[in-house]
Amino acid sequence: MNRRSFLQKAGLFTTAFLISLKGYSLGTAKKTGKITGRITDKNKKSIAGVIVSDGFSVVVTDKNGNYALEPNEKAKFVWLSVPAGYEFITEKHISRHYHVLSNKTEYNFELEKLKQDDNKHNFIIWADSQVKNKKDVAQMMSTSVPDTIKTIKAMNTPLVHGIGVGDLVWDDLALFPDYDAAVAQMGIPFFQALGNHDMDYRQGGDETSDKTFSEYYGPTYYSFNRGKAHYIVLDDVRYLGKEREYDGFITQAQLDWMAKDLKHVAKDALLIISLHIPVHNAVKNNQDFYALLKGYSNVHIMSGHTHYNRNVITDGIFEHNHGTVCGAWWTGPICGDGAPRGYGVYQVEGTKLKWHYQGTGLDKKEQIRIYVDELTNQKRLIANVWNWDPEWKVEYFLDGKAMGQMEQQKGVDPMAVQLYQGDKLPAGRTFAEPSNTDHLFLAHFAPSVKKVKVVATDRFGEQYVSEII
Repeated sequence: MNRRSFLQKAGLFTTAFLISLKGYSLGTAKKTGKITGRITDKNKKSIAGVIVSDGFSVVVTDKNGNYALEPNEKAKFVWLSVPAGYEFITEKHISRHYHVLSNKTEYNFELEKLKQDDNKHNFIIWADSQVKNKKDVAQMMSTSVPDTIKTIKAMNTPLVHGIGVGDLVWDDLALFPDYDAAVAQMGIPFFQALGNHDMDYRQGGDETSDKTFSEYYGPTYYSFNRGKAHYIVLDDVRYLGKEREYDGFITQAQLDWMAKDLKHVAKDALLIISLHIPVHNAVKNNQDFYALLKGYSNVHIMSGHTHYNRNVITDGIFEHNHGTVCGAWWTGPICGDGAPRGYGVYQVEGTKLKWHYQGTGLDKKEQIRIYVDELTNQKRLIANVWNWDPEWKVEYFLDGKAMGQMEQQKGVDPMAVQLYQGDKLPAGRTFAEPSNTDHLFLAHFAPSVKKVKVVATDRFGEQYVSEII
């Protein structure tokens, strides 16, 4: 999230860095006429019904696995929407589901069939790893990466993938290889969305701002499938062509492409849409976006950007606005709302989705934090339930007696105030401040009470307990 202006680091690209990009640099050869290709499996058997796109046209392979399209003059890639039942195409676990368009006229894809049914699978959302220097990278590699590996191992399934929902780095695009190294260590296929700190600035307008990102990660919007879930990744950061100015906006080209893509998606499918800036309150043309989703009853949006954790339901569309991998810009263990720095963990079974927020270094059962402070003639209990949504129930007990549900109230988390409030905190990145949140719950009780307990029950019936004696 861009909270203040930072000087652009000079000498961003070294010769070695440019050489490392050579294999994925965008072609400059003139692209003319129709392109064709064939999609097969490892045994050269044709795969019919696969979506192929240049980001403008959407076509489907025929019974022989063949496709043909005439790329738009603005198209940079041709890519396939990996169908359910097949392995993702990756290199060192980074998705490579695309070809860079050049003067070639044929682009083939080879897929490998999964060895197990993929109706059950898991995925992880990393929001805002946002490393600015090697010190941040060292923190990420020593804390977030091993914690995510531990979570993946605990799932005990080979069908896990990840999605980075933007701000992979913090303006220094030469750190993309460090993010890639983190992905390689985690050992699962990873897809990436563009964040405002992943852009090239001062090289033109929005159309040039994704140059380096695309050289590393390919198209900035695309889709893929696993089981009965259809995944869409979008770029909702519009660079305004001046300094670091941007806004939340989904271009018409993306909306037009998405409308064509959705024609091939069943209305009752599980639809997962990943992007950086939250849609519900920060994308200017969100109504145009929501209009495309009418008739889809099972839509979940995955976003980041805000450095807090919040769940919002808009006309039945569930948006998970994730707390960050970096917390408050790698300055402490929590985000501005008091949620621990961490990541989202999701389980898919058919069209059903279950989730929790995994705090880095915490047990899965640690989903709330409670505080007790002294008031005049009474005490106040504050519970921060960071992954709360309207289906949760937050109850409290005093000396073992059930007292009912706590009162929800907006406010700031006490630990966030202690760590981040003021122009001298946190050290090094003093712009980080506590943020107001609606996932605080309050109750008052007599000073004579000896034991306080809070039980939060999520929409899936899982209970989380915290107590003070």
